[in-house]
Amino acid sequence: MPSFKIDLSTATVFVATPPVPKVANRQTGEVAKDRETGADLSTVGLLVADDGEGNLYQVAVPKTGVDASLVPGTLVAVTGLRARDWENEFNGQKRHGISFRAVAVTALVPAAASNGQG
Repeated sequence: MPSFKIDLSTATVFVATPPVPKVANRQTGEVAKDRETGADLSTVGLLVADDGEGNLYQVAVPKTGVDASLVPGTLVAVTGLRARDWENEFNGQKRHGISFRAVAVTALVPAAASNGQG
């Protein structure tokens, strides 16, 4: 399925929930892997505020692209955010939704802290 780039150039993005391993199988606890690189995936909750509205997204990120020390409220930059629609059938019920994926989520250092003022 095709994926679509999400433009965050005018948005402010904060961590809503800290990164946790993305589970592929709840019964075994198996961690989901990136299909291209084989890297473990993490999920981080992001609050994206733009044009007077805020939305919460659960975003899958390769473990190597997310700082495990991110905590709720951290202002972040998101690299390569994409959305993809999905559909599956489980126990005879069709389900569908949109999944979000990013290359990296990194903390932004406030300007006052980076120049010694603050």
